[in-house]
Amino acid sequence: MLGFAAPVLVPVVTASGLPASWKTALSGLLMVGIPELGMVAAAAILGKDGFAFLTGGIKRRLGAFFAQHGPAEQVSATRYKIGLVMFLVPILIGWATPYLSHHIPLYDGNEIAYAIGGDVVLLSSLFVLGGEFWDKLRSLFVHGARAEFA
Repeated sequence: MLGFAAPVLVPVVTASGLPASWKTALSGLLMVGIPELGMVAAAAILGKDGFAFLTGGIKRRLGAFFAQHGPAEQVSATRYKIGLVMFLVPILIGWATPYLSHHIPLYDGNEIAYAIGGDVVLLSSLFVLGGEFWDKLRSLFVHGARAEFA
């Protein structure tokens, strides 16, 4: 929740007496980097059971659409690769934007649109990656977790 609230602090940063370069970097992180990190942490903390609980509430509200199109437990290699690209690109863009924003087409004046677009792609990637990815993500935060390669 705090990650989603981070963009609210951008006016505080811009009104501060910090140098312009610091304001730019902090504003970029608050708009793009911190919300994505918050989503990754939330997904890892929720795990598969939390994800099932969350999607269960959505399924009850939206009905058959999510029942038919919800994340599968196992996905194909192609779908997994597409999901990984969808997962990593918004995170990498969010990290690089404060440094490279002048190279991103139409970024100036459209920061919110880029931030919302990145958040939507990141959340969508979790559905594309499927249920097993939730276990992998959660295992990053479990001390005794071990990787098993098939």
